[in-house]
Amino acid sequence: MYEPIRTKSVHRMADDAQDAYPHRSREEELDIQLAGHLAALLAVTDELGDTEAGELIARQVARLRGAPPARHAGLSRASAQDLHRRAHALAGRALVVAASRADTAAAILAAGRMDAHTAALAGDTLVTAP
Repeated sequence: MYEPIRTKSVHRMADDAQDAYPHRSREEELDIQLAGHLAALLAVTDELGDTEAGELIARQVARLRGAPPARHAGLSRASAQDLHRRAHALAGRALVVAASRADTAAAILAAGRMDAHTAALAGDTLVTAP
C-alpha cells in the first residue's frame, strides 16, 4: 500500500531560492526604466541638435544613474520628422514612468519635450522655459 519516501525530494519550494540572486525594489526598477527612456531621448535630442534640451535631459539621466550619460555619437540619417516622432514617443514613455515613480522633475521635463516635439511636427515654434 503506502511506502514512505526514503530519499530527499528533488523539488524545492519557491521561497527557498529567493536568496540565491539579488533583488531590486520597485523604485530601483523604475529608476532604471526612466533612465533608459531618458537616455534614448537624449540620443535622439542630440541627433536633432538641440543642445539646451540635451543638457537638461543629461542632468536627469546623471541624477538617476549616479554618473553622466554617454552622449550619442552616431547618426541614424533619419528625417527630422521621424526623429521628432521617435522623440515624442520616448518622452511619452518617460512621462509614464516618471509619473509612476512620482518624479516631478522628470515628469515636467518629459511633458515639456513632448510639447516641443508636437510643436515641431506641426511646424510651430514652441518657446520653452529652461
